[in-house]
Amino acid sequence: MRLPDRLREAIEQETLRTENAALVRASAQLTERYKDGQFCQSPLNTTAARHAYLHVRVPATYAANRRVLSEIQQHSSGTAYRSMLDLGSGPGTAMWAAADVFPSIDRFTLLERDGDLIEIGRRLAFTGENLAVHQAQWLRQDLSSDLSVERHDLVVISYALSELNESAAASLVRRAWMLTNNVLAIVEPGTPRNFERVLAVRAMLIEAGAHLIAPCPHTRSCPMGAAGDWCHFSQRLERTSAHRRIKGGALGYEDEKFSYIAASKFPTEVPAARIVRHPGIHSRHVQLDLCTTEGLKTVTVGKARKDEYRTARRSEWGDVWEPCR
Repeated sequence: MRLPDRLREAIEQETLRTENAALVRASAQLTERYKDGQFCQSPLNTTAARHAYLHVRVPATYAANRRVLSEIQQHSSGTAYRSMLDLGSGPGTAMWAAADVFPSIDRFTLLERDGDLIEIGRRLAFTGENLAVHQAQWLRQDLSSDLSVERHDLVVISYALSELNESAAASLVRRAWMLTNNVLAIVEPGTPRNFERVLAVRAMLIEAGAHLIAPCPHTRSCPMGAAGDWCHFSQRLERTSAHRRIKGGALGYEDEKFSYIAASKFPTEVPAARIVRHPGIHSRHVQLDLCTTEGLKTVTVGKARKDEYRTARRSEWGDVWEPCR
């Protein structure tokens, strides 16, 4: 997966005046904070930090959001989403992903507390081809305050819950659920700490009567949480030349780990199971670790089951699994 060309070019233009050495230092600091689980608590309070963020974190968060939104699109039975609210939008990364997945959206509203990120986001948005992205409404607001905003069909909280304490995060989720006409999606970094937050959100939404879309194939107790594991997924993204130069990486890609939950106010078709680990592909069989309505299961699909075997070999971590009947 890669950033849209217009967004990639806009980021390169936005960061043109910041020296590479400053971007390298700022990127290293962001990476360390992210690894320590303190990324979101560290403000992007310098130009170099904000520009490094555009190069090394926007592609990753775009990839995770686009993957989650694509899951929603696949399980929405042709629903035409017309509006999206992004709570804690940063420079508008989730909006770009949603514009790509849902061309029906003609109204975007973005809430962000950092005025500098809002201004950057506006400049980036003006370079795109999507009129709704151009005309997006940007509101400077702290997520821990009361949210004075209209309801939207789709509400997204992406990489933002970690900015808040447990009580404020719970309050934000309750408010976000009230503000959606249809779907609420929450995306967080794929770490054990952040999965605990997603797991708590999952319980809140189920109690509120939500219908889970993804990744869960059921509303029972999470078997991965009960096993002391954490449910997370991975999305491979293409590194730009600037990304490689700033991070000092030789590979042309990296893998973004994320946890998420997506829930609807309306009943949806739930998959039978979801693949929760990289499939084990062997010479004559494929081994799949699944989350099912009956808990965690490992199934082996042999070559003799031709159609199912071909499907299993093409499957990836995070895909739904519908066994042939």
